[in-house]
Amino acid sequence: MTVSPSPFDPAAVAPETAAFNDALEKALALVPVVNTVPPELTRKARAEGRGLFPPAGPLEGSEWREIPGAPGGPARRVRLSPAPGAARGTYLHIHGGGWTLGCPDQSDGYNQRIARETGLDVVSAEYRLSPENRWPGCAEDCEAAARWVLETRPGPVLIGGESAGGHLSMVTFLRLAAAGLADRIAGLVLNYGVFDMRMTPSARNWGQRYLILSTPVIDWFAQNLLGAADRADPGVSPLLAPLPARLPPALFQCGTADPLIDDTLFMGQRWQAAGGRAEVAIYPGGVHAFDCFDLGIARQSRAREAAFLRDCLG
Repeated sequence: MTVSPSPFDPAAVAPETAAFNDALEKALALVPVVNTVPPELTRKARAEGRGLFPPAGPLEGSEWREIPGAPGGPARRVRLSPAPGAARGTYLHIHGGGWTLGCPDQSDGYNQRIARETGLDVVSAEYRLSPENRWPGCAEDCEAAARWVLETRPGPVLIGGESAGGHLSMVTFLRLAAAGLADRIAGLVLNYGVFDMRMTPSARNWGQRYLILSTPVIDWFAQNLLGAADRADPGVSPLLAPLPARLPPALFQCGTADPLIDDTLFMGQRWQAAGGRAEVAIYPGGVHAFDCFDLGIARQSRAREAAFLRDCLG
């Protein structure tokens, strides 16, 4: 496992990052906290390019493809951002948004950059959102998208996502592994994922401070997804799940100002202890979803991700 030197030292936080965090916290204090707004209103704002995150799609150059849904579930779509020239393989991207928000076409900019920098076709999975569709609908949809990729697209397959998408990427890999398909996956990218729905210490102890996430916001997202379901079920909390004997290389990335930092550290350590190659990249002062913004640490994170994907391709 590789961890940046002294990333938790306050002196390691760049002035640019500290200034951004201060401005972000002040801006967030002026708007309703996400868990006090009906999800459909937040979804509408994001679809219209309004809200917290810089717009990243829809963009020309990406297109929808129809795919079969999960058994017993509705038909689904994926968003394809093709590589320039002949693809070297396929990266299955699973978007974040607390299992409640987001859509693949809102990640077109991110996915087109990955396609350019790695030579991979990027396929972004559409999945049923909560609370209208509770567990395990989203996991079934992501597994169906992964199986479609494995069955129809040539070359290596990699899986990754951010936040709730990091969680669903790990869940999808474990579902594939249970079906004997672990060897088909060449690598995983887990950006500030959620791996324990009971909440790790950093998430539980974070409190009310609102820097994109807070303890109540994390709990709200989890409640949307799970309702009364058991948060300690290994099927929903990958940190508690047995890991398969064969583990692909995995990149774990998170900032030190993210309530989910323990999820990254704990899951990365489990991966290494199980014999897998775990790269853990920790960014001083990075808030949740820091890589969505124009920051030096964001550029470092995106470059590390692209380099990791290329390395997994050999």
